[in-house]
Amino acid sequence: MATPTSAYHKLLSMGTKIVAVGRNYAAHAKELGNAVPKEPVLFMKPTSSYLANGGTIEVPSPLESLDHEVELAVVIGKKARDVSEASAMDYVGGR
Repeated sequence: MATPTSAYHKLLSMGTKIVAVGRNYAAHAKELGNAVPKEPVLFMKPTSSYLANGGTIEVPSPLESLDHEVELAVVIGKKARDVSEASAMDYVGGR
């Protein structure tokens, strides 16, 4: 059975990019005074943003705090395009 550490290292070796979806939680967008988009807002994150279980988040000076959120990651296991909702899980890695 894979340990959290070995799973993290496997993800680092396979993960070449992170595509994130912004403002996908309507209540939080409204709380921040942002419009809720009709289409997904996509942006890239560097792979250096991965953090292992138990890892330390460094708060750079002069910041005193961070606005944190819980993130959910889904590893896409193979190339996909125009995938139907019914077959989407066929493309999720690690199943």
